[in-house]
Amino acid sequence: MQKTLLLIISVLFLFSCETEKIEPLSTSHLNLTPHPQYVKLKGGELDISKGLSFKTSLTDSISADLKDYLNEWITFDELANAKLELIIDEGFSSNKEGYLLLVENKGVTIKAGSFGGLFYGVQTLSQLLEFDSQDATALPYIEIEDQPRFAYRGFMLDVSRHFFPLDFVKKQIDLMAHYKLNTFHWHLTDGPGWRLEIKQYPELTNIAAWRTHETWKEWWATSPRKYVKEGSEGAHGGYYTQDEARELVQYAAKKNITVIPEIEMPGHSEEVLAVYPQLSCTGKPYTSSEFCIGNDETFSFLENVLSEVIDIFPSEYIHIGGDEASREHWKECPKCQARMKAEGLEDENELQSYLIKRIEKYLNSQGRRLLGWDEILEGGLAPDATVMSWRGKEGGIKAVKNGHQAIMTPGEFCYFDSYQANPDTEPEAIGGFLPLEKVYSYNPVPDTLTASEASRILGVQANLWAEYVPTTDHVEHMVWPRLIALSEVAWTKPEKKNWDNFKVRANKAIPVIRKKGYNAFTLSDEVAFSHDMNAEKKAIIVDLSTEKAPAEIRYTTDNSNPTAGSYLYKEPFEVTDSSQITAQIFVDGQAIGQPITRRFDYHHAIGKGIAYNIPINPYYPAGGEDALIDGRNG
Repeated sequence: MQKTLLLIISVLFLFSCETEKIEPLSTSHLNLTPHPQYVKLKGGELDISKGLSFKTSLTDSISADLKDYLNEWITFDELANAKLELIIDEGFSSNKEGYLLLVENKGVTIKAGSFGGLFYGVQTLSQLLEFDSQDATALPYIEIEDQPRFAYRGFMLDVSRHFFPLDFVKKQIDLMAHYKLNTFHWHLTDGPGWRLEIKQYPELTNIAAWRTHETWKEWWATSPRKYVKEGSEGAHGGYYTQDEARELVQYAAKKNITVIPEIEMPGHSEEVLAVYPQLSCTGKPYTSSEFCIGNDETFSFLENVLSEVIDIFPSEYIHIGGDEASREHWKECPKCQARMKAEGLEDENELQSYLIKRIEKYLNSQGRRLLGWDEILEGGLAPDATVMSWRGKEGGIKAVKNGHQAIMTPGEFCYFDSYQANPDTEPEAIGGFLPLEKVYSYNPVPDTLTASEASRILGVQANLWAEYVPTTDHVEHMVWPRLIALSEVAWTKPEKKNWDNFKVRANKAIPVIRKKGYNAFTLSDEVAFSHDMNAEKKAIIVDLSTEKAPAEIRYTTDNSNPTAGSYLYKEPFEVTDSSQITAQIFVDGQAIGQPITRRFDYHHAIGKGIAYNIPINPYYPAGGEDALIDGRNG
């Protein structure tokens, strides 16, 4: 008996040792973006070559919409043995956008607590298929449990500086939905043009939607800047009818996207004041871009406009802008000063806050909430307002620490009107530099927040301001694939993110979306240089990188251009004296792009303190305070 027992124990021990050696199947090759929270490959494949039957309790119209995402790869046949089953179970998850995707020998099951979660499960399934070929015949056995990190995952498009057709906006909604973004912020009004039909105020679209020059850059350079009547010679612009706006709202809703309209106030409103000058402090057109807050007619106008906007857009939030309003006219305006005295307001910041609070009270009375740029914090924030923090993280931090909610959209990480590669090779942009990796690196939750404060960060948003973006092709060049990176920032927990893995997925996604007709940027074909100091070793540490993947970086230090046989870059290296480094990207042994040269010198001033008699311009800091002592020439 003892011998038998020992034999059994020995066999179990050996079996357990063998079991421990079995490693889970790698999922790094899966092209799923944003990356799911939990993925497990189970080994084996489901043959879908003979089609799948379809089972669900959803309405026929919703079922048809969801099947449309899969029809390219899957034949639906009610006689097929394997099935695709879509299940909505309201008790499934506390996160209404979470889902379970299971592929096994019986077929495919997608389960969620709401339409939104089910929709995203279908998007993930379509991504499993779209990177193979149109003739995909199998799906891997897989289990995916997924839900978003943030409830708000947004993109803003400025259609005031340049007007873009409704079908083009829908096209962007399509790809946003594929990457699980759920909010489209529509910047409909601003000085360069009013873009939404308001029936009570026809001059907003008869005149304020049309200007004398096609591009913002040309129009902005004129003085005075003028608006012209629709249909007149040389009129440039456009607007969306209320029916078109409703059409977009309904179109987006089918893709689990909410459309939030933005109606700018009290600043950025020169187009309104050109046609309704009595709402300005001067009473004259072309003299001001701010509403007169001391004028009761201003509030009648704004509430009438918002009433029509609310009727079109069912969104919880209405964005009222609130940014960059000058106080100068208010200081000189008798009506504004009388308002300040009557309301006991100490300064013009509190005067703006008065308008914001009064508009919020109106929106609340209509069952809506106010959203605005972080300037709405100045002078005191309205009680239930949500802050969109664009001037860095500080506005968001201040908001959540005071019990308000915030959406993070800092220019440094989220303004897609910045350059994304060498300006010499790129179309004109507003300035700045925001490559793909920097977008991907962003964490919307500042590490200074408590858990309670962090819970009030609703999410994150990318913005495309269109001053220097006059065409639809240019829009897509600036947006994609940076918005794909932002989608993973918004959806995936930080510990699940990996830049090297995402870079591979992005490089695979770009040709796919270009084939769909999107003018996506194909990523920089130049090597990027970065460096750091090691004072102890008295060395400059040089790091080389590329957005391309898979790719190699080859470099030289003898002033020659790299070849396929030059040094292969593997890790950061030291420069202890002076060195001129020339680097180039190679794919399959072939050089792409141009060789890039940088010179580094480790001199006596490296790392030393430096004082400037004239402070560096905070808006145009060039290389910053360390530019003269960082070891890099130029």
